[in-house]
Amino acid sequence: MDSESPDRQQNNTQKNKREPGLSRNVAPFLTMGFQLAAAVVLFFLLGHWMDKKFDIAPYGKLVGIILGCTGGFIKFFKTVASITAEEKKQREQNKRED
Repeated sequence: MDSESPDRQQNNTQKNKREPGLSRNVAPFLTMGFQLAAAVVLFFLLGHWMDKKFDIAPYGKLVGIILGCTGGFIKFFKTVASITAEEKKQREQNKRED
């Protein structure tokens, strides 16, 4: 059985509603680096394939790296903007609740 008082349980429940778990806060940051690296590597490999297929070395790899970096950074900045907007919205909502 719980030895906590009902008031303490209610405070813990309210705290859990306001503060999402650490993994929920950190997950977007963990995936951003992977997404950037994956985009660069995948487009590099596509460029490498194009170099061999069309005998245009090294232009396929260069274009692949440029496209991978561009796409990766666009995704990176969109994710950062989304996280920033969510945090701002959460702060405003917490101010209204207090």
